[in-house]
Amino acid sequence: MRTVLMMGAAPLSLFGVALLPLTAHAEAPVVTKKDLSLHQRLITLDSHLDTPASLDLPGWSIEEEHGVHSDYTQVDLPRMKKGGLDGGFWAIYTGQGPLTVEGFRKARDFALLRGMSIRSMVAADPDNFVLATKASEAAPIAAAGKRIVYMSIENAYPLGEDITLLKTFYDMGVRVSGFAHFAHNQFADSSTDPSKKPRYGGLSPLGKELLTEMNRLGVVPDASHSSDQVLDDLLALSTTPVLLTHSGCKAVYDHPRNIDDEHLKALAAKGGVIQMNAYGAYLRASKPNPERQKALMALYGQMREDAKLSPEKRAELLAKRREIDTLYPDTDRPTFDDFMAHMLHALKVVGPDHVGIGLDWDGGGGVVGMEDVVDLPKITAALVKAGYSEADLQKIWSGNVLRVLAAADAAKGK
Repeated sequence: MRTVLMMGAAPLSLFGVALLPLTAHAEAPVVTKKDLSLHQRLITLDSHLDTPASLDLPGWSIEEEHGVHSDYTQVDLPRMKKGGLDGGFWAIYTGQGPLTVEGFRKARDFALLRGMSIRSMVAADPDNFVLATKASEAAPIAAAGKRIVYMSIENAYPLGEDITLLKTFYDMGVRVSGFAHFAHNQFADSSTDPSKKPRYGGLSPLGKELLTEMNRLGVVPDASHSSDQVLDDLLALSTTPVLLTHSGCKAVYDHPRNIDDEHLKALAAKGGVIQMNAYGAYLRASKPNPERQKALMALYGQMREDAKLSPEKRAELLAKRREIDTLYPDTDRPTFDDFMAHMLHALKVVGPDHVGIGLDWDGGGGVVGMEDVVDLPKITAALVKAGYSEADLQKIWSGNVLRVLAAADAAKGK
């Protein structure tokens, strides 16, 4: 699509695919037949799939199995089946641009087209994908052996200053929406704005209006990427529970994208849920690798300049990316154990009623030992080993996020 590179790809992305620092697999939990059988019985949802970016890659098909070490993608239909992923929330992600009329217009157009890409995926293969808009629809879709497609918005920037546009996305199928991304926007402060200073001290006045519209429509508010003060505002003002679609714990690693125990408890007290991510930079600190970073940034610069990517050009850039991996390997990547440290901490603080899974696939997620969705049964095995029951796992894998979704729907219009 016209704006894939300029606005659609996640930071440091290879035309919609995160630039993951890949190395050989490390040790990870052994998944027994019993673990695998349990995993297959569960309804498994991931609350943050950036995979829609892959849908617009030249020559790429969700129907075909790809390789995380070859084209760097992490989710497709064959791998979802292998990893027992029933579906999730497919994100309309739009990079933060200028807060201008022209910036809003370009973002709006991009987001609408990305949403249509998700709808087109479903329409093209009704035997395998089904659009869902209510919590009650997940179980029958999974029972039929099909993949569940909920839709979400990451970064509300494309709404511009017209919050009524959210109704258009709601009618398209969106049921979860965030507010900000890597920088402050017209609605809210970001947890990672380059200025390191708040702009509004939470939600802006327009952001509060947007929250009211979310509650009216039945759209779940997502606080991931927004500042702690935004979360405070959401917890104080929202008439429905708040979701963190892909976040971690500050007590394990003190990063602005993570949440401290006090906020975690406040989130749970209002019925909210934290969905644990697997974005390595938010899991723990890693040793600097300046040569690798320089090479990746140079490659990223080439990609941003080429908005009309051909299959041949993409193949050329993928080859360059693999060359960087060979020349400058990342030897200090976060691991599956680092991911589980965040998950087990959250479970210890607020229990299995308020923790879920949102790994940020195709948007930077993935760790050594859990590189793509094929590895998902390892989470089930690790939770079983930690003493959690099948009922607990059903809540963690989908029950909690579906409860929040149902609550938003039940309260809409009130």
